[in-house]
Amino acid sequence: MSKIHPTAIIDSRAKIEDGVTVGPYCVVGKDVNIGKGTVLHSHVCLEGNTSIGNDNEFFPFAAIGFIPQDLKYHGEKSRLIIGNRNTIREYVTMQPGTDGGNMATVIGDDCLFMAGAHMAHDCQIGNSVVMANQATLGGHVTVDDYVTLGGLVAVHQFVKIGRYAMIGGMSGIDKNVLPYASVVGERAKIAGINLVGLKRHGFERRVIFKIREAYEKLFAQSSTLDERKTFLRQKFKDCQEVLHIMDFLDSESSRSICLPRKSGSLLGTKKPADG
Repeated sequence: MSKIHPTAIIDSRAKIEDGVTVGPYCVVGKDVNIGKGTVLHSHVCLEGNTSIGNDNEFFPFAAIGFIPQDLKYHGEKSRLIIGNRNTIREYVTMQPGTDGGNMATVIGDDCLFMAGAHMAHDCQIGNSVVMANQATLGGHVTVDDYVTLGGLVAVHQFVKIGRYAMIGGMSGIDKNVLPYASVVGERAKIAGINLVGLKRHGFERRVIFKIREAYEKLFAQSSTLDERKTFLRQKFKDCQEVLHIMDFLDSESSRSICLPRKSGSLLGTKKPADG
């Protein structure tokens, strides 16, 4: 059975699965679906055509599913889809899609959205993403799995951020961020690979070295970018991680990519020991 506080206001047309907890003064709109085991602490507001998976946790004053902050939005019945086991802290805002995008904002599983984080319309968020306090995504942003965004990060609309990337706090991201990269700056530049993140997620040292070497060669200036990509695909044809970087580069996008501060200065090239 669900546990619903008597001060909560829930539209009779909302769908609430078993085991949901709805705390004091929460408001749930008519088109909201809430999955099993989800917890709404006090003063959570859920609106719009919003589908929420299982075992999510919403903290006070989260405002979820309200109409996009987009002047081109004209009331189309777009969606917000939230996966499972996400933690949504105080004052987080998530907004549905628009007909200028794919009509849906999609959040994956096992993410942490710290206080004040904002996801605008038509964003696509992967699994195990961390957005620190006040991190902000403009419309149509794509964030792949295991990305971490530091506090006060601002991401421009239509930007893509590759898997396992690390965005330093207070950075402004107006270009695509390659997978496994660490970027920082008012107009962010690549500072290296996300070495700490890769180690924490159990990447083998030899794989880390291959990623690092691929980055060094990718940003060399001795040939064209297409020639470098062809060379790297052949040299690292057995390394899925490097091939994923090449696929990311070849994917369609209206944005260019973040570049290193200085070519050839990403990290040293000392080969790691066996193990």
